[in-house]
Amino acid sequence: MAWNEPGGNNNDPWKNRGGRDQGPPDLDDIFKNLFGKFSKSGGGSGGSGKGFGGIGAGVIAGLLIVIWVISGFYTVREAERGVVLRFGEFHQFVDPGLRWKPTFIDKVLPVDVQSIRDQSSAGSMLTEDENVVRVQMEMQYRVVEPYKYLFAVTNTEQSLSQALDSAIRYVVGHSRMDDVLTSGREVTRQRVWEEMESIITPYDMGVQIIDLNFRDARPPEEVKAAFDDAIAAQEDEQRFIREAEAYAREIEPRARGQVNRMSEEAQAYKERVILEAQGEVARFAELLPQYEAAPDVTRQRIYIETMEQVFSSTSKIMVDNAGSGNMMYLPLDKILERQQGSSLPPASRNTLEGLRGREETSANSTTNSNNVRSSDRFRSGRE
Repeated sequence: MAWNEPGGNNNDPWKNRGGRDQGPPDLDDIFKNLFGKFSKSGGGSGGSGKGFGGIGAGVIAGLLIVIWVISGFYTVREAERGVVLRFGEFHQFVDPGLRWKPTFIDKVLPVDVQSIRDQSSAGSMLTEDENVVRVQMEMQYRVVEPYKYLFAVTNTEQSLSQALDSAIRYVVGHSRMDDVLTSGREVTRQRVWEEMESIITPYDMGVQIIDLNFRDARPPEEVKAAFDDAIAAQEDEQRFIREAEAYAREIEPRARGQVNRMSEEAQAYKERVILEAQGEVARFAELLPQYEAAPDVTRQRIYIETMEQVFSSTSKIMVDNAGSGNMMYLPLDKILERQQGSSLPPASRNTLEGLRGREETSANSTTNSNNVRSSDRFRSGRE
């Protein structure tokens, strides 16, 4: 039955037998009494007291050893490497995982060797042509040697920041403003990178520069509008150049095709003329024996064939009236054009067609007679 249950049982354990309320015991008093007993037993002359005191000291020593051992366990993360210092001097590197070190003897400094770190610098600088520009650059680097990163210089982050400032100011100070702001930004970035490498290499900080980029490069606000116009003009220039190059790439193949086509046509014309000339030579070579056998007949036949070819391709007729010394010229193509375009009555049109038929008939007969007379005159002239 509990001491505080109903029914009159009021046996409070914190009250003594006399009924005086003494309250809960004080923990400080309990520990003082305990340690006092240990000290008395350890300082007594009895054998049992000495044994009990030795056991207490052993327990305390064991607890301290356990605490010391447990406190030596630590963990190195996957992206880190641990630098172990023994009594303040470098001892070794440790890989990621659960490790143990003797507390108060070794000290482990973890260093992240995989993450990419950033370092930026910005400021207004004077260029070579005495113009002021505001440049802001950002450097990305990674730790490759943890011990050198920690102890090569006093403060690696501050040293890198100062080196970056120095490199930027040196390069910008030896560059023209137009190169820094417009077309020469890549060259400026590369020069800053090289200057940065030359500055930090003697210090051997154990870091590697991964990248270096312009975050901003602009003129002072007072002249920003004018520089914006200049940059827009340069961009337009580049755009026009690209358009001209595209047009040239489009026109050049077409021109080359035309040149090749004209060359092929010229070669074909050359071969055709040569073949025609060879054919004419062969034809005249075949006519030579016939001409030697009957010169007059052959000459007359050649003349008639030639005139036939000439007059077959023309729409004009020349009529040589025998004995009159006059030659009649009939432009039949013009007459037909006027006839088709005019509004002559049918009777007049029939009369004109009849006259044209009689003229063609007389022209044919006259041509034949003239051909004979012309051949006679040609033959007599040759003789």
